[in-house]
Amino acid sequence: MTTQPTPPRQPRPAPRTTTRDPAEVARRLTDWLDARLPGAQVSGVSVPESNGMSSDTLLFDIEHPEPPLRRCALRLAADPDAYTVFPVYDMERQYRTMRLVAEHTDVPVPRVLWLERDPAPLGAPFFVMERVAGRVPPDVMPYTYEGNWLYEASDTDRARLEDATVGVLAHLHDQVPAAAAGFLALPGEGSALRRHVASQRAYYAWVVEGLPRSPLVESAFAKLGELWPRHEGAPVLSWGDARIGNVVYDGFEPAAVLDWEMAALAPREVDIGWTVFLHRFFQDLAVGFGQPGLPDFLRRDRIEARYARLTGHQPRDMDFYILYAALRHAVVMLRVAYRQVHFGEATVPEAPEGPDTLILHHDRLAAMVQGDFG
Repeated sequence: MTTQPTPPRQPRPAPRTTTRDPAEVARRLTDWLDARLPGAQVSGVSVPESNGMSSDTLLFDIEHPEPPLRRCALRLAADPDAYTVFPVYDMERQYRTMRLVAEHTDVPVPRVLWLERDPAPLGAPFFVMERVAGRVPPDVMPYTYEGNWLYEASDTDRARLEDATVGVLAHLHDQVPAAAAGFLALPGEGSALRRHVASQRAYYAWVVEGLPRSPLVESAFAKLGELWPRHEGAPVLSWGDARIGNVVYDGFEPAAVLDWEMAALAPREVDIGWTVFLHRFFQDLAVGFGQPGLPDFLRRDRIEARYARLTGHQPRDMDFYILYAALRHAVVMLRVAYRQVHFGEATVPEAPEGPDTLILHHDRLAAMVQGDFG
């Protein structure tokens, strides 16, 4: 497999994320809310600029004399007509995870207010949580690009944010009893890591069903087998999408940890590897566009050392877990690319490696498959 460099490029324009009308959702939400808070009104409805491509998010205020006005966010299972990123959206699982984290840890999570399992009111299950004020490192354009609050911060402030974010992982992993998180165990047999990887294989099979397969992704799965850890470690509650773009910061301290839909029982290193790789992904985008990025931020050696100091657990087999993060992200990117194809926003190159080139970080992943983790 060749690993020829590609020319500098910007991230692709953000694809469409939903086919829902926010105004219609707001009207139906007001009707639903009236049964719980008679006389309540929904106002200030907006879609966040950082609205993801998985569950839909809607921001709104509740106007009601008792309690006073609340700033809220709604997480709604993805619109099936929007070519969803994931095959299943279990809103109750997310809701229970957030309550569990709030109950057992000092990790800041928004207070969840209501869970609605019935899809009738809004067309899909959803939950409502309080909205936390603060700022989020941007994905578009990435925080590694010039001109955003995190890039313009001092090295000292970025180090504060980095240390505090690693602290979120440490507290989450140490403070939630694994027995209390049993509902997050993935199906299948074998260890938590075996089940986790099996679930990713199943996800990849769903992504490419009836579509061109990715030789690069399949070679990465094979490489995982070569690097498999000898000692996997006990499973913990793994956040799943452990990256700074899913944290609301008050200054440089975490104020709210968001996006728990990928939570599962897994070894600690699954989250650590994801944190390391996702910064590397955004750093590579910046360098590819001719910018310096933030090369000294969220470095692997510092994250591992900080985590070990906080927990007493030295992260192990990190080449495996960083490759696994790159592989997981590649499958998500492939699904996102195929959705762009579905909506006429992109085409699949005709070359045999065409599907691989739809993965923004295919050069980095290919290098890892060849053993280059630099």
